[in-house]
Amino acid sequence: MSENKEEMNRSESVDVTMLAVEQTEEVTDKKCPSCGATVEYDPGTRGMLCKFCGYRKTLPAPEEGESISEIDFSQAETTESFNWGTEKKVVICKNCGGEEIYDTLQTSAVCSFCGSTNVMPAAGERSMAPGGVCPFIVPVDKAGGLFSKWLNKKIFTPKQAKLQARPESFKGVYLPYWTFDTMTSSAFRGRAGNDRMVKQGNQMVTVTDWRQVSGVYQELFNDYTVVGTNKNENSLVGRAEPFDFTQLVPYRPELLAGFGAERYSIGLKDAWAKAQEGIRGILHGRIFQHIRSVWHADRADSIIFSTQFSRITFKYILLPVWLSSFTYKGKPYQFVVNGQTGRVGGKAPISAIRVIIAILIVLAVLGLLGFLFSM
Repeated sequence: MSENKEEMNRSESVDVTMLAVEQTEEVTDKKCPSCGATVEYDPGTRGMLCKFCGYRKTLPAPEEGESISEIDFSQAETTESFNWGTEKKVVICKNCGGEEIYDTLQTSAVCSFCGSTNVMPAAGERSMAPGGVCPFIVPVDKAGGLFSKWLNKKIFTPKQAKLQARPESFKGVYLPYWTFDTMTSSAFRGRAGNDRMVKQGNQMVTVTDWRQVSGVYQELFNDYTVVGTNKNENSLVGRAEPFDFTQLVPYRPELLAGFGAERYSIGLKDAWAKAQEGIRGILHGRIFQHIRSVWHADRADSIIFSTQFSRITFKYILLPVWLSSFTYKGKPYQFVVNGQTGRVGGKAPISAIRVIIAILIVLAVLGLLGFLFSM
């Protein structure tokens, strides 16, 4: 650790306001009884593992009937929990603004999102504890292998960039998501149209007979999800979705041992506003289908509706991703591997020369084929 500090001090590009020395957390269920090192969650066995001496601890399966409680949205101000099971601290990256949550005596000298060492603990901040977690299933070595396989398939990516990418540098991070359940009741009006064929001159044309319709459409939405971060990696993570929510288990601090957890930057109220917007978009299509079905119409249009939301409940959950980044020709590239499915996402460097060569080859082949067919 002292050598790492000296190396960072020698680097002019590193401006670290405060770095906490990583120490073993004095918590019984995360301290190795054999050697005293930190015991971490192991995706391969879904238990606890000491990487120094090999000690393992099996985590008990969720009790029968144990479920993740839905919180009444109207009571959120009084029922939200800040108890993570162990004392936590927030670490902020001054380079990209990313915020991660670690055990009080642990931190990372490197940001999981951009790779910067310009990180520091944040003071006086609290965050709601998650109600559920989808644990990591894909181990880091498998994530690195999947990433290498994915990158090697990129024919326009320069060889040097592929050599510079480091699959072993992936870091496990839990990302924040909100899920909402709600009953919707939408009063609507619009037009239902039925088509008929009529003859105009020498040809048959379609004529639509329209009629005004109105009614109420009701639908229950379950687990509508909203990502709890507005950082740039949001769109990146979208390339590795979806997640398997059947693997969701009640939160327990052991599952985060050895991993970072990004603190939500989109709060509950803003997340609910996004959820309403997304649900209304879905309802527009559903009401369109409803009109066609109920009035046996061929088409529908001019739909106007107003939605009332009731029985609103929410969950705050954490979903697993492996994040990595590297710099090629001065430009950073970020990659993500879904911690459950192993799906890889990211944008690899592209060689303009390789693209031009490929275009010239295609044009040459097309020219040759055209010449042969014209003979």
